[in-house]
Amino acid sequence: MPTSLSARFWYFLLRATLKSRKQTVEQSRAWNAQNAHWMNRLPRGVNLERFSVEHIPAAWFRSNRAIPGRVILYLHGGGYVVGNIDDYKMICGQMADILKTDLLLLEYRLAPEHPFPAALEDAQMAYRWLLEQGYRPENIVIAGDSAGGGLSLATVLALREAGTALPAAVVCLSPWADLTLQGQSHQSKAKSEVMLTSKMLREWAGFYAGTENLSIPLISPAYADFRGFPPLLIQVGSEEILLDDARMVTEKARAAGADVNLKIWQGMWHVWQILSEFVPESKAAIEEIRRFIESKTHQETGNGKL
Repeated sequence: MPTSLSARFWYFLLRATLKSRKQTVEQSRAWNAQNAHWMNRLPRGVNLERFSVEHIPAAWFRSNRAIPGRVILYLHGGGYVVGNIDDYKMICGQMADILKTDLLLLEYRLAPEHPFPAALEDAQMAYRWLLEQGYRPENIVIAGDSAGGGLSLATVLALREAGTALPAAVVCLSPWADLTLQGQSHQSKAKSEVMLTSKMLREWAGFYAGTENLSIPLISPAYADFRGFPPLLIQVGSEEILLDDARMVTEKARAAGADVNLKIWQGMWHVWQILSEFVPESKAAIEEIRRFIESKTHQETGNGKL
């Protein structure tokens, strides 16, 4: 179980309010919109700038403390069917502040209206756009949570196959990397999970994959070949049904010779990092990400661009 008092409070609150929800995609989107005001606080010194990247909504989270030239491309979670900029203001603002890095949040197209490969195409486009703006690959980190974590992995796999220069590192928070739901943690962690259900994920996987096979690596990166992959940090909670997704990716990446760091946070739930303003374990996890990023990116003295 969680260690801090605030973590215990949030664990039981989330379990009571989220786990029992049975909603359609439309209801989930409406619920997120109704409750987005709880997640819209920005730290002092972080500014939000909305714009579009090739007609795809996006937002810059710019910190006054940002290292020049270093940037995170962040891909949000939501099972590929929900999620937007308003839902992610708090976590992206906190990450920009703690990581001392400008952060680009992409509001990629969602299923079922836009099934695979729409989200993957949008993520690749945003990365190439950053390169066109003059950001160096060695100063770009691709990061994401849940479905966004899986999409981060798939994006790098697609970029590698296209021969595009790869980012300095990848960070995955509780990644959903196996849409076939084969991990044993779907059973062993079903009672301790506070946010997700395997039934819901199975439905969302179908919406995203459409007519494609769920096991292809660009949909389920847990089945990918990770040769030549950038350094990878995976954070996952010990109490979530996606625990084995993180383990599967780690095993495959290590077998391919990739530099991968798996951090299992005891007592934590799915994407606990989102509550960094309230839970000490959440802020500590982001600090762990900061140390990882600082060790993998190039320290610039100028603007860090070409």
